[in-house]
Amino acid sequence: MKCEKHGRGSYMKLAGKIAIVTGASRSIGAAIAKRYAIEGAKVVVNYRSHPELAEQVADEIRDRGGEAFVWRADVSQEDEVRLMVEETVRRYGTVDILVNNAAMDPRQAWHEISAEDWDRVMNVNVKSQFLCAKAVFPYMKAGNYGKIINVSSVTFFTGQKNYVHYVASKGAIIGFTRALAREVGEHGINVNCITPGAVYTETEAEKIGLEASDAAGELLAGLQCLKRRETTADLEGAFVFLASGDSDFITGQTLNADGGWIMH
Repeated sequence: MKCEKHGRGSYMKLAGKIAIVTGASRSIGAAIAKRYAIEGAKVVVNYRSHPELAEQVADEIRDRGGEAFVWRADVSQEDEVRLMVEETVRRYGTVDILVNNAAMDPRQAWHEISAEDWDRVMNVNVKSQFLCAKAVFPYMKAGNYGKIINVSSVTFFTGQKNYVHYVASKGAIIGFTRALAREVGEHGINVNCITPGAVYTETEAEKIGLEASDAAGELLAGLQCLKRRETTADLEGAFVFLASGDSDFITGQTLNADGGWIMH
């Protein structure tokens, strides 16, 4: 069966796979969930705070002939993660792909960050990835197969004023990716990381306003080799690649999908 959206004769790369995408109600997570469905995966659309948006993502998948269900879980809470994974396995039999995308990025001067603020960011951005990976591991191990994709950020490489806790969390994710890859590779599980750049999303426009977003986009695009603003569509191919058989011998790596902002 051919992939309708990309009509270049490319076959579905994720046909028959089961994918959980955290933070999938909007922005990057929503784009990943919808693209995975186009590529043939059955998708769990995880959300915490926007049920109506999560349902819209799932409805769009179903309208295109795909299969998805919506599940609310605060992925920083172990019991909620466990229930999400158990329901996925009950419905579909296993978990093949985990995308750890859920995150928060509050803007605060470093000296104004409270211990509670710090812990909240670390719980949502880092602890959640650990909990989700731990929950799916038994099923991936049993099948001697799995793809875990952790989402970090270009800000780990650049540093970012007023985002100390966020940047620290994104650096931790890269370390977690490398260490976890060492431990689970013997079970046929690949663990990789993607660092998006300055991605334009509707969330950004809501936060700072469209005019400010456009100005920021022009400035940020000037830092990249590719002189245009990154969109969620620019990330989809990287996420499909790391979830597909095309990346079966790649693990422990961090892929910069940032338009040539950072090179390493």
